Amino acid sequence: MAGSGSDIPPVPTRPEQAPAPRIGVDEWVATHEARRDLGRGLVGVVRRELERVPRPGFYLAFAVAAALLPVVTSNGYVIRVGFDTLLYMLLALGLNIVVGYAGLLDLGYVAFYGFGAYGYAMLASPKFGLHWSTLAVVPVVVVATAILGFLVALPSRRLLGDYLAIVTLFFGQLFVTVVQNGQAMSFLGFTRPYDVTGGPNGIPDIDPFNAFGGRISSLDGYYYAALAIFLAALAAVYLVDQSRTGRAWKSLREDALAAELMGMPVNRLKLVAFAFGAAIAGLTGTLFAALNTAVFAADFDVPTLIIVYAMLILGGAGSLGGVILGALIVNVSLEVLRTPGHATWVFYGLLAATLVVKVRPWRWLAAVVVGTAGLGFAAHAVAAAAWPRGVHGEPAVGGVLGSGLRHWVLLPTDPRTIGNVAFVCLVLAVLWVTTLRGWAQKLALVPTLYLAAFVWENRLIDEPSVTRLILVGVILIVLMNARPQGLVGSARVEIV
Repeated sequence: MAGSGSDIPPVPTRPEQAPAPRIGVDEWVATHEARRDLGRGLVGVVRRELERVPRPGFYLAFAVAAALLPVVTSNGYVIRVGFDTLLYMLLALGLNIVVGYAGLLDLGYVAFYGFGAYGYAMLASPKFGLHWSTLAVVPVVVVATAILGFLVALPSRRLLGDYLAIVTLFFGQLFVTVVQNGQAMSFLGFTRPYDVTGGPNGIPDIDPFNAFGGRISSLDGYYYAALAIFLAALAAVYLVDQSRTGRAWKSLREDALAAELMGMPVNRLKLVAFAFGAAIAGLTGTLFAALNTAVFAADFDVPTLIIVYAMLILGGAGSLGGVILGALIVNVSLEVLRTPGHATWVFYGLLAATLVVKVRPWRWLAAVVVGTAGLGFAAHAVAAAAWPRGVHGEPAVGGVLGSGLRHWVLLPTDPRTIGNVAFVCLVLAVLWVTTLRGWAQKLALVPTLYLAAFVWENRLIDEPSVTRLILVGVILIVLMNARPQGLVGSARVEIV
C-alpha cells in the first residue's frame, strides 16, 4: 500500500485530536517525518505554529498578497509575469486532479488548454463573424472542453501507466497537427476546404473579456480576473478534495484494483477526473486568448506541457499548496533567467549552495573551494602569457562578481567552438564524478567546477532560451534529490 497526501497532517497531542484515517495511507509512516521535525529548535517552533493554521488560511494569505501586486508596482512586465504565473497555477491545478489525485499520467493535457483558447477565439473574433459575450462564451467553452476530456478518457479508461501516457500523448500531438494545418479542412474530402483554425497564422483580433456593455482593456484588469478565477477554481477543487469523490480519487491513485474490489466505480472516477481537469484547462485557455488577442498552435505544444509538469512535481503532486508554490518558483525562475546577469548570479549561487549542502566534512569543502580558485587563477595566468586571445573576453555580469570572473575564468574572444567542445567535456566530467567516491570524488570536483564556470561564461550564457531551461532542470534535480515528494507534498511510502 502506498501513502501520499496533499499535506502532512498535524500530529495529534490528545487522542480526541486524531484525524480520521486517510484512504491508502499508513498514518504512522506518513507522519514520521513530521514527528521527527516538529521538535527541532526554532524550526520546530515554527512548524508547530504553522500546523495550527488551517490550510484555507494559507490560501487566503496568498490571495491577499497576490491582490496587492498591482498596488505595490506599476511595472507592466512584473504584472504580466504575475498574470502568466496565475495561468500556470490554473493549469497545474487542473493537472493535479488527473495526476496528483487520480494518479493518471495524462501527456495530452495541454491540448485541452489549446482547445479552450481556440474555442474562445472562434466564438469571440471576426474569424466567423461571431462576437459573443464573455458570459456566453466561457461557459460554452468550459462545458465543451469537459466533454472533450470525457471523450478522450472514454476509450482510455481501462488503460494505465505507459499505455495511457501513449494514448494521451497521441491526442496532444493530434491537436497540434490539426490546428497547425486547419486552414484547409474538409469533411472526409466530401466538402470544399474551409479555413477553421487559421493554420500557422492562428486566429488574430480576438475580442477582450466583455459583459454588460463593459470590457476589460487593461493588464491590471486581466490580472485580477485571472486571480478571481484561480481562487474560485481553487475553492472548488478544495471542496472536491474533501468530498467522497476526492477520497475515491486518492484510493484509485494508490491501488486501482483494491479500490475496485472495495466497490468503487473506478472507470467512472477516471472519466470524471479527466473531464474536471480538462474543464479547468479550457477555462485557462479563454483567459490566455482574451489577453493575447491571438492564438497559435505553438503555444500549446510539448514545451508548455513540460513546464506545467515541472511545476506540479516541484510543488508536490496531490498538494494544492504545491500548485501555488511550484508555479511561482518555476515561472519566476524562468523570467529571472532571461537576463544574462541575473542568470549568472543564480548559476554561481546554485553551485555554492550545492557545495555547502553536499560536500562534507567541512575541511573537504574548504579544500574544494580553495583548489578551484587556485586552478582558475593559475590557468588564467598561463593563458595570459601563452594565449592572450583566451583572456580578452568579457563576463556577462558586472560589479564585484564580474571583476573576479575576468581574472579567474578564461574568456576567449571567439568562444563558440571551444565552448562547444568544453560543453561535451563537462557532460563527460559530471558523469565521471558520479562514479567516484570519497577523496577521489572531492579531487575530481575541482577541475569539474572550473570547467562548469568556463562553459557557462563562454557557451551557455549566449543561449538564454536554452540555458534557462537547463538551469530550471538543475534546480528540479537538486530539489527532487533533497525532497522527492515535492516541496509541500507528503512522502510516498511503499509497504511490502
